Amino acid sequence: MNNFSRIITLLRKERGITQKQVAMDLGISQALLSHYEKGLRECGLDFLVRLCDYYNVSSDYLLGRTADRTGTVISVDDLPADNSTKDSKFTGSVLPTMNKRLIFSSLNILYDKLAQCGNKELTTKVSDYISMSIYKVFRIMYSSNKNNTQNLFNIKPEVFEGHTTAAQIKLCTDINELLRDKQVDKDCFEMTGETIAKDYPQHSTGFFNVIKSAEDVVTK
Repeated sequence: MNNFSRIITLLRKERGITQKQVAMDLGISQALLSHYEKGLRECGLDFLVRLCDYYNVSSDYLLGRTADRTGTVISVDDLPADNSTKDSKFTGSVLPTMNKRLIFSSLNILYDKLAQCGNKELTTKVSDYISMSIYKVFRIMYSSNKNNTQNLFNIKPEVFEGHTTAAQIKLCTDINELLRDKQVDKDCFEMTGETIAKDYPQHSTGFFNVIKSAEDVVTK
């Protein structure tokens, strides 16, 4: 499944409508729409325009060229900054600042949803997973310079990667187990791309870009 087929399938499912209904609305057969959604056929420009109007999104979004549904291409200045640090003045590459703000936007949405859920254990497990990722990447960077001593860390260098990876896997398992518990309120986790954009106008563009970047890494 390519980006186009994945996105049009997602948009249809977000609206909770069947292939039959979409095909009828757009004036094509259900079989042809199914081929588009499975990536077996490529649509023409006329149909692409109709899809954009039907789902109220840009062609760049449908084609996977941008994570923003309006087709907006973001810059650093478009993203909200973490006011606790002064990252507006940067030197060298703009990429670190851009990525920092993308992640900052994503964390705002993530932790707002956790706050709505109100489960302390779930919040702790998610935070532990994120902290583990930061620790792991930082230690790899730190250890790449042979002048740095390992006195900063308690876990031995030869085992830390394996242990942190195992810990992350366990944390994912714990998070999934918590979310299967009927006592945990999961109603706040009901959302679509449209509702996220509406509820988090400042942060949704950054969040969608993080999702797209992560999936691009996985599918490379």
